[in-house]
Amino acid sequence: MQQDERRRELIGALLAERPDGRDIAMPADEDGQRALLRALMNVRPPAPVPPATMAVQDAYLIERLAERGGAVDAAALAPVDASDPVLGRIALWRGDITLLAADAIVNAANSRLLGCFVPGHHCIDNAIHSFAGMELRLSCASIMRAQGHEEPAGCVKVTPGFNLPARLVFHTVGPVVQGGAPGAREREALARCYRACLGEATRRGLGTLAFCCISTGLFGFPQDEAARIAVETVRAHLATADPDLKVVFDVFTDRDQRIYQDLLSRARTA
Repeated sequence: MQQDERRRELIGALLAERPDGRDIAMPADEDGQRALLRALMNVRPPAPVPPATMAVQDAYLIERLAERGGAVDAAALAPVDASDPVLGRIALWRGDITLLAADAIVNAANSRLLGCFVPGHHCIDNAIHSFAGMELRLSCASIMRAQGHEEPAGCVKVTPGFNLPARLVFHTVGPVVQGGAPGAREREALARCYRACLGEATRRGLGTLAFCCISTGLFGFPQDEAARIAVETVRAHLATADPDLKVVFDVFTDRDQRIYQDLLSRARTA
């Protein structure tokens, strides 16, 4: 089966599940079909998926990874300072975290821990669920059913990466900052997110862990302060608790890249 056939088959299967499916037209162009498929996956509740549909989805997403340029080896990314025992295990990389082949990537989740239900939303939660596949929402739903309550800030839950090049996804809920001025409680909650993920990576003996910019963006944590907390917390863990783990700070914007470059440059001369 060719990729365009897989895409149309998946769209047809997801539309067939919906009471309004017959009212939604299949776009004629490839980009429109991709956008519709992502939207249908984004809004689909965590209900069982027929095995045949799941098999087509998995084949489609594996090919999509190749179409998007293929996986990036997190272990091969250049460190900040190869001569330093801690900075030699920290890398800064600007790009799409769903392309990173790491032992684990960190997802900035919401308290429902089911992914983003906004069709095509440009948040990291949406991207990770879209390229991991529908299995990820099902796995998260199983965790949340067993837990019986929403996920608090500063913890971590672990799922497979499914169709991502990352082996695992660490889901953590960061604090929400109202008005752009975090207090001591929000700062500590953000530090707990990093400590929880780092501790889980060390407990599992992972070699690579990639962080996104937790709690920035819609959650309102100022980028400069969030990055400072991230760098300080990661450096402390690598220096005292894990001599083998490599951490990647994954950034997506010019501003975040400049902030992390400045913080890590200052760490080299400290």
